[in-house]
Amino acid sequence: MSSSAIQVRNLSKAYRLGRKEEVPDSLVGAFTGMIRAPWDNWRRLRRLNTFQLASALESPDVGNTVGLANRARQIPSEPDSDSDVLWALRDVSFEIKTGDVVGIIGGNGAGKSTLLKILSRSTEPTSGRAVMRGRISSLLEVGTGFHPDLTGRENIYMNGTILGMSKREVDSKFDEIVAFSGVEKFLDTPVKRYSSGMLVRLAFSVAAHLEPEVLIIDEVLAVGDGLFQKKCLGRIEEIAGQGRTVLFVSHNMQAVQHLCTRAVLLRQGMLIAEGPVREVLDTYSKGVRDDNFNAETAIENSRFRRGSGAVRFEGVRIQDATGNDRLDFKLGQTIRFALKYRVYQPVSIVHVLIQLRSGLAGEVVTSIRHPVHAEPVHEGLTGEIVIELPEANLRPNEYSLYLWLGDDSRQNYDTLDGLIGPLHIFANGSAQELGFDPTVPSGYFSIASTITGYKQSSNR
Repeated sequence: MSSSAIQVRNLSKAYRLGRKEEVPDSLVGAFTGMIRAPWDNWRRLRRLNTFQLASALESPDVGNTVGLANRARQIPSEPDSDSDVLWALRDVSFEIKTGDVVGIIGGNGAGKSTLLKILSRSTEPTSGRAVMRGRISSLLEVGTGFHPDLTGRENIYMNGTILGMSKREVDSKFDEIVAFSGVEKFLDTPVKRYSSGMLVRLAFSVAAHLEPEVLIIDEVLAVGDGLFQKKCLGRIEEIAGQGRTVLFVSHNMQAVQHLCTRAVLLRQGMLIAEGPVREVLDTYSKGVRDDNFNAETAIENSRFRRGSGAVRFEGVRIQDATGNDRLDFKLGQTIRFALKYRVYQPVSIVHVLIQLRSGLAGEVVTSIRHPVHAEPVHEGLTGEIVIELPEANLRPNEYSLYLWLGDDSRQNYDTLDGLIGPLHIFANGSAQELGFDPTVPSGYFSIASTITGYKQSSNR
């Protein structure tokens, strides 16, 4: 028997995007539309050179093959007026060994959810194939696989049946599932009356306790509260420790690093990197920073800029203790911010504020504030201030920057809010060695800072 749990070969998925159909406003219109639909669909399929799927005959020891397709005909690069084509996945190939915990990462629209839907047999690929070995349990969306009119109890047994388990097997796990989910009081209530949090707790508990050989989890865990997310991550660790295979999609890179042994990076439907989790995360981080930030960031066109404009940032550089530009730092290394600015209108005083923020909600992790000019300054003055964080003991994470120029009464001259992910702190070691849980990205830190450099010039 092969040691591979999942084999993906040249997997592609295309969606046809057509014009929005007019909604019939009468019985005659509805009847006419029903008659015309086959003809319209046939024309569209012919113009798109319909993808032809070939059925596959696999021997029992090969595993479950999803959508084994012959090579798709090429879609025209210039689609007709009625339709367009979106490639959610394009020629993706990789292999996952039994017992691997693999993070599927990438930005929004990268194709992560589409890949998981194909692997969990929720949808067919356009071309290529995916072979999975063993019982698969998946949690892709809130309530996936649940019938809204059935109770929580009934849905537990229904999901067990779908996974191929007998009633006796589900009975043996039933108490564990209910206790983990925390919905005991509502077990005999139809799940359509559950909140999204209750539903995802029960759905995860079912998926994780019915002994799947392969567990597939999308970002749906973000629906739960912090305590439940921590329970889920602990359960995933238990499953991985039992030698089972886990596919985990998350935007929490620290959770991916903490849980996963390997990672797959997707971008715009294509495979960018696959391998050890640390290497793939580094590739992802570099790509995010290249898209959004560099050491000499042009910030004049920031989408998230506001303020009176009396004083404005002209450039931002992140440096190490020797003055070299860099964006990746080890835990405890010195970080410097070199901030250029220009005075466009006379002002009486200038302060600078730097905030490091983390997570999707942009929680403030630390704030650094210093006076730049304590006396009035004139129009045309330019300067650069260097603020140093010696031995910054920040939680390992990717941090976005919030930069502010103003006076001592909080009048806003210039604010930059949305320099995404330019600063990356990383560390090796367990939670016990680090002194905190690396899967939790937030938490406020008070960090000492000093001004180590300052220069100015006047163009007046």
